[in-house]
Amino acid sequence: MSSVDELRPIESVPCVPGSVPLLGHALALWRDPLRFFSSLQRRGDMVRVNLGTMPMYVVTTPDLVHEVTVRQAGSFEKGRFFDRLRPLAGNGLANSGGEQHQRHRRMIQPMFSNARITGYSETMSSNATALADSWKPGDVIDLEPAMAGYAVETLARTLFGTDIGLPAVDAVRKHLPVLLTNLLVRAASPKLLDRLPIRANRLFDQAAASLRAVIDEVVATSRAAGPADRDDLLSLLLAAQDPDSGTRLSDEAVRDELSTILFAGAETTAATLAWTFHELAARPDVEEDLLAEIRQVVGDGPVTAQHVPHLKGIRRVIDEVIRLHGVTLLMRRTTKTVVLGGVSLPPGTEVAFSLYALHRDPGLYENADRFDPDRWLPERQADGPGRRAYIPFGAGNRKCIGDQFVWTEATIAIATILNRWKLVPVPGHTPREVASAVARADRIPMTVTPRR
Repeated sequence: MSSVDELRPIESVPCVPGSVPLLGHALALWRDPLRFFSSLQRRGDMVRVNLGTMPMYVVTTPDLVHEVTVRQAGSFEKGRFFDRLRPLAGNGLANSGGEQHQRHRRMIQPMFSNARITGYSETMSSNATALADSWKPGDVIDLEPAMAGYAVETLARTLFGTDIGLPAVDAVRKHLPVLLTNLLVRAASPKLLDRLPIRANRLFDQAAASLRAVIDEVVATSRAAGPADRDDLLSLLLAAQDPDSGTRLSDEAVRDELSTILFAGAETTAATLAWTFHELAARPDVEEDLLAEIRQVVGDGPVTAQHVPHLKGIRRVIDEVIRLHGVTLLMRRTTKTVVLGGVSLPPGTEVAFSLYALHRDPGLYENADRFDPDRWLPERQADGPGRRAYIPFGAGNRKCIGDQFVWTEATIAIATILNRWKLVPVPGHTPREVASAVARADRIPMTVTPRR
């Protein structure tokens, strides 16, 4: 841009057709948010979508997403989606901004070091083995709740190292599915609809309040019990100190960070694992290659963190599953005037992007809707645009702090279950994507068959 005169005003950004008075595009978002976001790339690099009467500017190209998340990240704060997440996650890392976000990230980052994740991997492996042991030949398993149970149980045992955390584990099992089911619709709806006495609002508010209250009680009980020589995340959060000021996290801050970890970790892992077995069932060639890799790297013993870097085929499969069924929507809000794609955006502008839509862009990925783990082979990705556009856990200073935890957890579960069982789709049902924080499945019923 050679001069300020060449900048386009924000009014020049085209509005997506179909907006209605008061509700904006909310109806289209409620009906099929994944198809709606995927359609926006055809309408331009930046388009306007109305959430009620509030405009939201959606960027649809890798370059503009990079501007928002990395190059000009300092000019943005968390946007409306995360405001609506606050009843669940408070001011945890997902929601906090500025100096607080930097300070808390510094304090929490060591809890997700390679050494810590190696320690957590023992729990991941024992839980995956317990899940595989619980199945019998011929069992019909709905993978979505089965994998959600594995993810929640693993998080619970790494978050809470003693019986003190058992009430929180029960609360997570009960309330988290309700919150995740309603979150995206709530975030995309006009705020005035929050006050309507409808069942979805009532269930969301009750579940959020109950979960936060239980975690508050667990944190207070743990704090009162005094310092403990344990490696569970609750103990580490209670003991964490800012290296610069020496201050510790308050009980409220600990509660918010625990809630954030639960929210971010449970659904992503559960959806990724469920879709993985579904996709592999349609690609027996890929599944056989993975089995050969698992038996060469792991053998017949338990899968450990040391095996994970060598299970490269599983890593490609996970990459591909997350590409196909990834994060539905992320939002940012400008804190000052920002120039994006030649458009001048004033402070307070809501900017959004869909990783789900970006990762299915046919201009970036050949056969974009096809499950093809080999697209991640180094020789196919050396100079391709797809690898640069692939940001499964966000980018910049907002990149998910627990990404290596999720990679390790998912790899261990896949290797453990595949080595023991073949999962065969139940005829008569084609899994349908449901938009939540990620694109999870409605149901994936599969029959358990022994490998050997």
